[in-house]
Amino acid sequence: MPTILVVDDELSMREFLKILLEKEGYTTVTASDGEMALKITEKQEFDLVISDIRMPGMGGLELLNAVRKEKKALPFIMITAFASPEDAVQAMKHGAYDYITKPFKVDEIKSIISSAIDSKLSPAVQESKPTKTFPQIIGESFEMRKIFDQIERIAPTHANVLIVGESGTGKELIAQAIHQNSKVAHNNFVPITCNAIPETLFESELFGHVKGAFTGASSNKTGLFEEANNGSVFLDEIGELTPLVQTKLLRVLQEREFKRVGDTKTTKVNVRIISATNRNLEEEIMEKRFREDLYYRLAVVPIRMPPLRERKGDVPLLVEHFLEKYSKTFEKDVQQLSSYAMKVLMDYDFPGNVRELENIIERGVALSSSNIILPESLTLSQRLDAAPPKEQISALVPLTSEEELYDLGLEEVTSRFEKMMIELALKKADNSKMQAADLLKISFRSLRYKVKKYNIQ
Repeated sequence: MPTILVVDDELSMREFLKILLEKEGYTTVTASDGEMALKITEKQEFDLVISDIRMPGMGGLELLNAVRKEKKALPFIMITAFASPEDAVQAMKHGAYDYITKPFKVDEIKSIISSAIDSKLSPAVQESKPTKTFPQIIGESFEMRKIFDQIERIAPTHANVLIVGESGTGKELIAQAIHQNSKVAHNNFVPITCNAIPETLFESELFGHVKGAFTGASSNKTGLFEEANNGSVFLDEIGELTPLVQTKLLRVLQEREFKRVGDTKTTKVNVRIISATNRNLEEEIMEKRFREDLYYRLAVVPIRMPPLRERKGDVPLLVEHFLEKYSKTFEKDVQQLSSYAMKVLMDYDFPGNVRELENIIERGVALSSSNIILPESLTLSQRLDAAPPKEQISALVPLTSEEELYDLGLEEVTSRFEKMMIELALKKADNSKMQAADLLKISFRSLRYKVKKYNIQ
């Protein structure tokens, strides 16, 4: 079984992770600081390092940099009780596999550990340098490094590519990267949104028409496929095509030729087809809504774009990128999110993916009155905008009115509620911090930190 090194200055956290990992069958070695961990890695091979970021002496980031000089493929998972956006960005920039804030869910960390160990078995992915090769795509997570590796492998070929993923995951950016790293990068890249073209105009838009072919055709028109000749066509929302249009497209893919509407001559075309969809086309085929033969023509190489909730480690990098972008746009000097605002984002599932995150940061920069974005400047789609009932407010937080709730702001209200919950748990547990931590489903170390933070006696 894989061997994991756990580095943390807190004995309780080392013991907790050791018990958890050994129950999962992993061989586990622990170290109480960065210097000790560095000496251990010089003598023993590991499949994964789990390290706290902030420790006396050598911190987690220093350890990561020191170990990576000799062991470039060794994945690191960074953990911390302090949800610092700076730490998150630095951890990912320095090559950490992922970044987790305490308290974390046991199932979550088990899943991340499993993925991180799998990543060590993919040296081609580990060695890729996506930030240099694909500067327009932000991501350093294992999931994105796999995508970058796929792009590098398939871009030089002429194989058709089908990109599958939820809306907002960046499928067009991937299509552009494939074209830009291909042998025809100097030729046109023509994007076509399939569901934006009416069925009656589809053939004319894609293949062109001659003068007089139909009412309104006052001159010859070159189609989009002809514009992309010897280059790439990006067919976005390919799953929205009607059966009739699917048939016409299939014929072009098979024959590599077409006729303009109203023309008798055949036009040869040599284009690479990169398509994308947020639908499950295999299910669409079973329901007889998508042609199976067209699917296999399009999906010579399939690429799955992971939703943002599956690559949370990239959130700090994306936040940094969008902060810089929209600070310039709005001529502001917004430099970072507050620690709690970053935690709010890290706990959010982003149903709209990267596009939604960009919108959140754009709005946050626009609303911010300082160089730090606070939680109240973030608007998440799953957050209820309506004021909660008075009885719920009084049950959760001792306030005199709903107006006072909004005067305090989300961060203060959350802190009051958190303090009240800790006090209730300690009372229920007869002041046993260990039992109170179990009741609250957080680590003993996190509880101790919060008790000190809120000055709970």
